Amino acid sequence: MDAVFRALPDASRRQLLDRLHVRGGQSLRELGEGLEMSRQAVSKHLAVLEEARLVTAVRRGREKLHYLDPVPIREVADRWIGKYERGRMAALTQPKRSLEGPAMEAKDAMDKPEFVYVIYIRATPGKIYQALTDPAFTRVYTGGTGPEPDWEVGSPVRWKSAPDGEFEELGQRVLEAEPGRRLSYTWHTLQPTHRALFDSDEEFTKACEERSRVAFGIEPAEVPEPGSKLTITHDGFTSPDGRMLEGTSGGWVMILSALKTVPEKGEPAARP
Repeated sequence: MDAVFRALPDASRRQLLDRLHVRGGQSLRELGEGLEMSRQAVSKHLAVLEEARLVTAVRRGREKLHYLDPVPIREVADRWIGKYERGRMAALTQPKRSLEGPAMEAKDAMDKPEFVYVIYIRATPGKIYQALTDPAFTRVYTGGTGPEPDWEVGSPVRWKSAPDGEFEELGQRVLEAEPGRRLSYTWHTLQPTHRALFDSDEEFTKACEERSRVAFGIEPAEVPEPGSKLTITHDGFTSPDGRMLEGTSGGWVMILSALKTVPEKGEPAARP
């Protein structure tokens, strides 16, 4: 957490974070456009932000794309903003968000239609893979919901949406399953319960055609202390402002924050 406070006072670094907040997945060249900084200076600032885990980079071909990582900021908020203060603070910040809304929406329209999130977990890659695939673990951090596949490539991923519900076949399939390294599967489409989110049947029908996919990459951390690095990439969205991208982005942040504690403890907690 000390690295976060060392990184944030610099105005140039905050400017880079603002740019990544508006549009994730930018290269070094894109981030430096229009700034009164040399390419080398931008690179050095990004290195500080990566060290503080405020920014994560994913290599795509020859390019290195950068994304804002909200975990450290959330940890700061969780530590110093009590649960009884959050409602009051949300009420105070809502008018500002409302005023900024139209401008932010216009900028967000340029965003890449994907969600990338990195979290460090003090556990081995094998333990993290087990936490992603073993129902004894998944039901803990998903609140009794989540997947029930056999994790063979091509097998269906049956999904339970409510703790007291049944596992359903929603057309999801396992794409990759490499223990300790990688797991990916197709995501379910919008369901009838989502119809209320749309203004018309036509809009809802079109949105239901979107079939995205999620992938978990597991590797040792760059230095031994954090343990292992888990990168989730949810892509295949047809629109950057779609309901599915909006819903899954927030959902994955909460799920992965809960998942982090499971392999670190080593054993699944008993269900209440």
